[in-house]
Amino acid sequence: MKIKTRSIIYFLSGLAFGVVLVIGVASRKIEPGTTAVEMSAEGRPQYKWHAPTMPASIDFCGEPVPLEKWEVREKLDRELLVNSYLHGSQLYILKLSGRYFPIIEERLKANNMPDDLKYVCVAESALQQNALSHMGAASFWQFMKDTGPRYGLEINEEVDERFHVVKATDAACMYFRDAYAKFGSWTAAAASYNCGMAGFAKQAEFQQATNYYDLIFPDETNRYVFRIVALKHLLSNAKKFGMMIEPTEEFKPLKYRTVSVEKSIANLTEFAIANSSSYKMLKIYNPWLRGHKLTVKPGKIYEIQLPQ
Repeated sequence: MKIKTRSIIYFLSGLAFGVVLVIGVASRKIEPGTTAVEMSAEGRPQYKWHAPTMPASIDFCGEPVPLEKWEVREKLDRELLVNSYLHGSQLYILKLSGRYFPIIEERLKANNMPDDLKYVCVAESALQQNALSHMGAASFWQFMKDTGPRYGLEINEEVDERFHVVKATDAACMYFRDAYAKFGSWTAAAASYNCGMAGFAKQAEFQQATNYYDLIFPDETNRYVFRIVALKHLLSNAKKFGMMIEPTEEFKPLKYRTVSVEKSIANLTEFAIANSSSYKMLKIYNPWLRGHKLTVKPGKIYEIQLPQ
């Protein structure tokens, strides 16, 4: 057989096989419920949404969540359902986690705190440094203006260390240490971060119980720990829930050089320019600087970060 004739036969055979295969796939009946999108009778796409799978077991700071209790299971189920479909928000948190989790995790470890407490920060601010609540709570850990100073944060018209991720995390660690010493549980300490230590203690005393999962609170605190646990589960298993962020897509920690300031700065724009930067970058790297100037009291030193 000539080579040219053989090639033509092979081509026609392959073409025939391909046609048969395509016809077979196209004519194959797809069973209802097997696809994520179906066409309605009106010819419109109908999306099908599924509740996320509940974990067989889960803990917070090493303390098991009692999923064997139906009301506990249902509360976690609700928070998983609500938060799992906030795709844009969750993807943005995953991107921000590349920048802020290394800092927060380092400070939690340095303060001998459980790593899971970082999810309290996620629940509070979604890792957005400029987050502000209608009650006046600010930034990463959502400290109130009158609460921050009790945990070592400087707050005035020129400086607000609630916006300083390292100092705010250290302040949060101080709170959690006090709350754990009072209640003997990281779960209770986290709940009290929402309702206050006095609020938690009042409910525990009246209801004659100390375990968060055995208590009932106003709705926000009722849902608070469950939201934290749900965020832990979703973010720790992001790809399983369809949130496809690669490590290269995460926002990276900012690279900086530090300038120690011991004297007052009359104009922060001029200071930034004199240090080969700009007012915009000065504020991005130091969101805790809230005014146009910086007053430095005798003996005080501020560490200002600027782009490398």
